[in-house]
Amino acid sequence: MSWRKDEPGERDAPRSYHHGNLREALIRAALELIARKGTAGFTFAEAARFAGVSPAAPYRHFRDRDELMASVALRGFEQFEAALARAWDGGRPDAFTALDRVGKTYLEFARGEPAFYSAMFEAGVPVAANPTLREAGERAFAVLRGAAEAVCAAMPATGRPPALMVALHIWAMAHGVASLFGRGDGAQRALPMSPEELLEAHVLVYLRGLGVNAAGP
Repeated sequence: MSWRKDEPGERDAPRSYHHGNLREALIRAALELIARKGTAGFTFAEAARFAGVSPAAPYRHFRDRDELMASVALRGFEQFEAALARAWDGGRPDAFTALDRVGKTYLEFARGEPAFYSAMFEAGVPVAANPTLREAGERAFAVLRGAAEAVCAAMPATGRPPALMVALHIWAMAHGVASLFGRGDGAQRALPMSPEELLEAHVLVYLRGLGVNAAGP
């Protein structure tokens, strides 16, 4: 399910809480509020109200708003990792084709799941104090690092850059294009080409600058 900004005229009333999974109801409420108001646009009590429960009810599952937001970000990173891993597909049929799929999937996730994306990268969740969230983020990045290692393996050994550096550079490119041009929310900017085309060109120019023939291994 995608969590997008509501269209004009859609209802703003909170939903009633009818089932026993309060934790899930609060996560879904947070996602909808992020989509409507941004990560800083609502309080812990408002999330409870939107889920249809009392202001005290969320404390059964979450210490505070940061912990709720961390849970949203954790779920986002888990879905993000799975999507990137499917796109990478073991580097088939070659590392460059698979890397292109990973880049497109990065943009697709940012556009299709803007609330998750915001919770993951824009909510200011204290990751250092949450090992589970930090590890989830590292697993997602590990997919990109594995792709960079495969690309670097196709370079001449002399002057081969560190795979971590390449992974960080490509991540920065994808994140920049997603944030400026590829989002499904108000961050969208006009562009005379698709975000996917922009990212593909950006990565090709970068790899050629490293002396890589990105047409194949």
